[in-house]
Amino acid sequence: MKEAENINAYLVAAPTVIVDGKSRSPSDRGYMVWGNKPTDDGNLVLSSDERQELVLTYPNAEQFIRRYYGAAEFIRGLERYCIWIEDDERTIAEEIRPIRERIQKVREFRSNSKAAETRPAAAFPHRFRQIQSVAERITYIVPQVSSESRDYLPIGLLPERSIVSNLAFALYDAPLWNMALIASRLHLVWIATVCGKMKTDFRYSNTMGWNTFPIPKLTEKNRTDLTAAAEGILLAREAHFPATIADLYDPEKMPANLRAAHDHNDEVLERIYIGRRFRNDTERLEKLFEMYTKMTTKVSV
Repeated sequence: MKEAENINAYLVAAPTVIVDGKSRSPSDRGYMVWGNKPTDDGNLVLSSDERQELVLTYPNAEQFIRRYYGAAEFIRGLERYCIWIEDDERTIAEEIRPIRERIQKVREFRSNSKAAETRPAAAFPHRFRQIQSVAERITYIVPQVSSESRDYLPIGLLPERSIVSNLAFALYDAPLWNMALIASRLHLVWIATVCGKMKTDFRYSNTMGWNTFPIPKLTEKNRTDLTAAAEGILLAREAHFPATIADLYDPEKMPANLRAAHDHNDEVLERIYIGRRFRNDTERLEKLFEMYTKMTTKVSV
């Protein structure tokens, strides 16, 4: 039993504070955004079979097709694609009959939408309705909803030219040490406490989970050490290819080398926070709320 001077609304022995979402990521970390939303009645999204049929008949269609990832595609290894056409490519893309027909169906769907905010998007039916961003080199994906049974949040790197759907969040071209933060036990207990849930599963939020996450000032050595720790996690996963994230992070079947890589990542990160490993999740949360209180107090002064 532990006596506490104060227990806050999150049932943590810490100052009374309510975590307010921040619309933009602070400058000390990568900028995380919501994925891209098609609002297309399914016409800009392709199954693996649809993609294969299209490129077999029209090989030049390949340039307008990209891998498409939401939570299920990343975690369970499902294969989906999307039609991705830049404005200056539209004329060439519409020379391909099936693509032209799909674009026309998108225009009709958006034009007839009951949602007033959707109808103007009929003017650009070759594009997703909401495009947040696309990476120049590196895309990290963080699913919106993931199982509470996992010991770590699923985050990963996607192949080049991948498109993240609106069922996940993305970090574009951010340094690899950002992954070490999100893949940590510290980050998991933070989002489990301050973010909402879908039934009992974690429901991630960039505004509540990532943008508010207290991070100490990192030295160049800290970033180098965290980068190496993140690389260790990726290499451990790669050793079990083609196992999916769902396979690898099953708590009863998690490979020993992957668990060791995460343990090392936690060791490196937690020593940056307090010079040693935290004893338990309660201690982790107490430290995070202490830092959050100081962080928000400084902002308000």
